[in-house]
Order: sequence, then C-alpha cells, then structure tokens
Amino acid sequence: MKLRNIIKSISVCALLWVAIPTVAQDLIARQAPVDRRMKRVDTLALQTLINRENEMSPSADLYNEWSNKYAHRATELPDSFRIDLRHFCMPTPSRIITSNFGARWGRQHKGLDIKVYIGDTIRAAFSGKVRIVKYEKAGYGKYIVIRHPNGLETIYGHLSKQLVKENQNVRAGEVIGLGGSTGRSSGSHLHFETRLCGVALNPAIFFNFREQDITCDSYMFRKDTYADDGDEATRLRGKYKDSYTRAEVRGEAPYETEQAIHTGEKLYHKVARGETLSSIAAKRGVSIDDLCRLNHVRKNTRLRPGQILRYT
Repeated sequence: MKLRNIIKSISVCALLWVAIPTVAQDLIARQAPVDRRMKRVDTLALQTLINRENEMSPSADLYNEWSNKYAHRATELPDSFRIDLRHFCMPTPSRIITSNFGARWGRQHKGLDIKVYIGDTIRAAFSGKVRIVKYEKAGYGKYIVIRHPNGLETIYGHLSKQLVKENQNVRAGEVIGLGGSTGRSSGSHLHFETRLCGVALNPAIFFNFREQDITCDSYMFRKDTYADDGDEATRLRGKYKDSYTRAEVRGEAPYETEQAIHTGEKLYHKVARGETLSSIAAKRGVSIDDLCRLNHVRKNTRLRPGQILRYT
C-alpha cells in the first residue's frame, strides 16, 4: 500500500514536470502579441512626444550643434521657415534707432543700434537658452547670444554688465544685462541682432521699436526674398530722426509726440495748475528749448492754468 502511494506521487510529479514548461510556453505565446502591441504603443507615444517637441522648438531642425565658442557661424538656410514671434518682449523701451541695418561706413552693419543709457535694463526678446556670454574688445564689447525655440538667435552688444550665464534658460522679458558702451562703440547704445542659421536678418523685419511691438504674429522667411523684406523694413521702421529726448529713450514719451514730429503734425498741451515748462517737457517728451521756441516764451515765463502750449 505504501509502495503504491509512492509510485502515485512520483507519477504526479512527473506529469507536473512536463506540464509546467508547457503552461509557461503557452503564457509566453499568449503574452507575445501583447508585448508587440505595447511596443507599438510606446513607439507611437515616443514619436508623438518628439513631434510635439519639434513643434514647440523648430530650431532643433535648424542647428546641428551647440557651441559656446563663437558668436555666429553661417550655415545653410532653409528655403522657407515660419518664425513664431508671439510671446515676445521688447529688449528695451527705447523708441530711438540711431543706426540702421545694412551698409555703413564701407561695411555691413548686421543689426540695429538702439539708443540706451549706461545702466538701462536690457531684456531677453524671447524665451530661450543663453549660448554665449563673452567680451570682444574690438567688436561687440560685453555681449550675449540667446538661441530661441522659434529658430532665431538674438545678440545683445556693448553691454556694461552681463547678468546671465552660458547654458542658462531665460524667459522672454527676463533681465539679461545693462546698457553700455563697451567694445567698438562711440556712445552708449544697444547693438541688437537677429540671426537665422547664423545669417543676419534685419531686426526691423520683426520688431517695431517706434511702436514697441512686433510687426506680426509670425514671419514666413523665404531665402529668395528676405533681403528685400529687410530693405522694406528699414524704409517703414528704420531710423527716422537724428534728435531725441531722454523721455523717448526711457520709453516715457507718448508715441503720438514722436509721430507728430515725424509727420509735421501740430500738437498742443493745456496747462494744468502747478505745471511748469520742465514738467510739461518731460510729460510730452520734448525739450524746454523746443517749448520756448514754439510758443515764443522764455524759460522763466510763469504759466497760467488753461494756457495752450504747442509742443510739436
């Protein structure tokens, strides 16, 4: 009886020994299609993520390298490329362009010179990553280069102080430096460049400093027409006068004053109680001398409430 039980146990173990691998193989066989489906799902999710990142940062398709060694290096331009200009910030509130993009003094001027004073705040035009923070004695002086997800790189030159570091991520409007006159500069100003694949494009294509705004939500770059677009941008939004006031540089002068000066339109101010020539000049963005000349008064003239003064 005991022997029979032993033989039965051995038989059951043998059957299990044979059956377990078979069951395991069945499980693996059933699992294989599931694994293949999950692999396809994972691949699809990964590709979707990559596509989304490319949409958010189209510059990934334009630049093959990230280098902290050079300010710019021209590479092959795309035939066409849409540049998203939304979510911007003007790099300075100054409305005054002192030098246009293009030929100047026998050489090409690759950006716009914007009048700022030493110590004025300079901000990042778009969100992006700082690629260069360097000093160039015979050129940019203290300068910063930022690469943006929209494909552009912006350059900020002649700074008195740099407030960011290389490889730092910055947001549009973040303070990156202070205005100055370092490097090859004849006076305090911001040298501002916009480049695509290292090739300089006229910043006036994208930015209207006079109105402190971008020109459109997006710009369609085309290799065969961007130079003409730059010339037209200079005509429409380039340097328009040689004189300016501190209020215009600080962004405190109303745009209507500048527009009137540009078009020759006459504008008038009604004197309120307590106002002086000095306070009116500051408010309207003109000089005291201009107020005196236009209204045939002297600097010590006592103003009357309700008096009308011409200021353009």
